Amino acid sequence: MLQGLKILPTNSKINFIGFRLITYIISGILAFGSLGLFFIKGVNYGIDFKGGTMIEVRTPAPANLAEMRSNLTALNLGAISLQEFGSSQDILIRFEQQKGDEKDQLSAIEKVKESLGADMEYRRIETVGPAVGAELVENSIYAVLWALVAMLIYIWLRFEWQFGVCAILSLAHDALSILGLYSLFGLEFNLTAIVAILITIGYSINDTVVIYDRVRENLRKFKKMALEDVLNLSINETLSRTILTSSSTLLALFALYFWGGEVISTYSLPILFGVAVGTYSSIFLAAPLLKSFNFKVRKDDDKKVEFQNDQKN
Repeated sequence: MLQGLKILPTNSKINFIGFRLITYIISGILAFGSLGLFFIKGVNYGIDFKGGTMIEVRTPAPANLAEMRSNLTALNLGAISLQEFGSSQDILIRFEQQKGDEKDQLSAIEKVKESLGADMEYRRIETVGPAVGAELVENSIYAVLWALVAMLIYIWLRFEWQFGVCAILSLAHDALSILGLYSLFGLEFNLTAIVAILITIGYSINDTVVIYDRVRENLRKFKKMALEDVLNLSINETLSRTILTSSSTLLALFALYFWGGEVISTYSLPILFGVAVGTYSSIFLAAPLLKSFNFKVRKDDDKKVEFQNDQKN
């Protein structure tokens, strides 16, 4: 009879709780280092947030990006970026917000069109003003915060409030890590970056809930077992599943990163990093943090498990 693929045996006995202080230090460096990079170096805001113009064109033949970049730079419109968008004939042109009013923005667009020539097919032209960009920043922050609050409520209702707090700390660690990646490498921070953060915390909470389900199940099954042993047992029992799920996702993301083209690669890199960080935090952070609350199981009810703070510890 065929057996399911297992990377690690289900009876592995890795002492995750025993070296939790080391992982706490690593996680702290990653989270606070990312926060420090954000405040010191900042992020490379795209036109979605700081304002600017984006033009998508199709050239009659494969584009010579070096020549196009040279011609557009000579227009003195400020920072200009060009990248292939799907094929060598589809080009995405971005340049920063021009000083002045709407007429100045339209004038800059006309200069770009004159420089590119009349044989171009213009598929999209978008202009984002600074006021709209500031509003997008605010809405993006709200989107991430409300997502975290919703997950906190969900975990609280499904398990206990201590599980919710530990899960949110883990998710905040993941979100800050993604922010640090954008700041460290100067990746363009636009609306797709917010999507990458939301995907990361969504993926991470899925792994965390799987482990928490096993923790709750084992707490009911082994009422006399120490909490540290229950947590280690639960993580080890779900470890093979967690690694297999993450590995299959990472393989797909690696394919997108290396062969998906410049635009898709730029988008997939933070998600790739986020899945790796989310898997790490689910195993080494979300579950071990439960030990900090020093639960003890009330044994007066075999059908329901309740948690209290252990005053003796």
